[in-house]
Amino acid sequence: MSKNIGAFYDIDGTLYREGLIAEIFKKLVKYEIIESERWYNDVRIEYQKWDKRQGNYDNYLLKMADIYIEAIKGLHKSQIEFIARNVVNQKGDRVYTFTRDRIRWHKEQGHVLITISGSPIELVKEMALKHGFDDYKGAEYILNDENFYTGEVSPMWDSKSKKEAIDYFTEKYDIDLSKSFAYGDTAGDFSMFQMVGNPVCVNPTRELIKKVQDNEETRLKALVVVERKDVIYKLTPDLIQID
Repeated sequence: MSKNIGAFYDIDGTLYREGLIAEIFKKLVKYEIIESERWYNDVRIEYQKWDKRQGNYDNYLLKMADIYIEAIKGLHKSQIEFIARNVVNQKGDRVYTFTRDRIRWHKEQGHVLITISGSPIELVKEMALKHGFDDYKGAEYILNDENFYTGEVSPMWDSKSKKEAIDYFTEKYDIDLSKSFAYGDTAGDFSMFQMVGNPVCVNPTRELIKKVQDNEETRLKALVVVERKDVIYKLTPDLIQID
């Protein structure tokens, strides 16, 4: 009996057009769980650096994640689940055409659809349900026995965590990685690219492209997809020049 083929998706910047954690962060500011000054005095600085292409996008997301950890400490799981449902109900269709269509194609082929994201698992779960994924993993913010957040986190935004997640799903679903696909946009997704036969860089960061180009195996098998407005460009890594 042949093994299954998997399709592993990052969410932030790969499926969803921005970062989901930014959306839940805004909700927490709106509900006065996070003080608005934290956005203006802390997060906005990193956002402006990235917006002017003078800083790193990951630094902007990690700054929000740090404040998010502080903010939800002591909150009940049900509060964040409620906010996560609202975020995905309102924003969950803001996805890239390419990745949305590829999800549909993978479903038609009978592939196992899995999302592995650095966003909070409550958000990842809602996106997985909305877009028909078979399974998911996200950053887990630790709960105590009464389901209140402790202020600790088990991350899912780094290469090591994503590799461990793929190992777990490969065994769970009996997946043939040599025939499988992975979609990502940042350096944290590089370990997924090394593990599968068909890696796809979706609107990738400079750091990810450099990692792909510097590794002969991934350079030869990777596809780079750039979506701008209503046009999708498909390139090989060798065609991209990094100054």
